[in-house]
Amino acid sequence: MTDQRSFKTRVRARMAKTGESYTTARRHLISRAAAPASTAAQTERPAGASSAPAAAAQTERIADDLLRDRTGRGWADWFAVLDAASAAERTHTEIARHLTAGHEVPGWWAQTITVGYEQARGLRSPGQRRDGGFEASASRTVAAPAARLFEAVADETVRARWLPGVEVRVRTATAPRRFRADWAGGPTRIVVGFDPVGESKTRVTVLHEKLIGAEQAAEFKAYWRERLTALKVLLESNGDTR
Repeated sequence: MTDQRSFKTRVRARMAKTGESYTTARRHLISRAAAPASTAAQTERPAGASSAPAAAAQTERIADDLLRDRTGRGWADWFAVLDAASAAERTHTEIARHLTAGHEVPGWWAQTITVGYEQARGLRSPGQRRDGGFEASASRTVAAPAARLFEAVADETVRARWLPGVEVRVRTATAPRRFRADWAGGPTRIVVGFDPVGESKTRVTVLHEKLIGAEQAAEFKAYWRERLTALKVLLESNGDTR
C-alpha cells in the first residue's frame, strides 16, 4: 500500500509539472520504471536460469480463439467493453471485479483479461504491476488432486525433488488452496495457488512477487515454467512422492 501511495504521489507531481492527464503521466512513469535495473541492484538469478527474452504481452500469451471459447469474447471485444466502462481510470481490483460481477467471467480469466487490458492501454508493461513493481507467474495443469499438489509444494522433502537447491521460508500454508513463502531469504516471495479442474486434475499457479525489472521477471517466468513442468512429470509419472 505504501509503494502504491508513493507511486501516485509521483504521478501527481509529474501532472503538475507537465500538465498531462493522470493516465498519461502514469504511463510515462511506468515506461520509465520498465527499463532494466542496474546489475548491482538486481537480486540473484534463479539457479540454472539463463538470460530470458522480454516477457510476452498477455494478448500474445493467450490466443484470441481460446479467450473467446472460455469467456464468450475475444480480446478486441473485451477491450471495447472495458473502454465503455472507463476501466483505464479504475484500479486492477475494480476492473477484475467488474468482469466477474458484471459479466460473469470466472476469476482466473477475469485477471487474465484485466492484465491484458492494462498492458494494451499502457498502464503496465508485461511482467509489471500497476504500482510499478514487477512479478512473474506461471501455471500448469497436473493430473493429480489438489491435496497431492499441495503436499508436493509444502513438504520440504518432496519439494526438493522438483525444486532442488532452493531454500524457502514458509509464511502461510492453507491446505489445499494456498502456499506463501519468502524466496531464498527474501526480499522476493512466492504465492502458490491450487485450483481443482474437474475431479482428477488441478491447476497450480506460481506468482513470484517483488522482482526488480522486466529482465528478472522474464527470467523467473521461464524458470517457473521449467520447474512446474518438472513437478508435473514427477506427479504424473510416479504416484508415490514420498
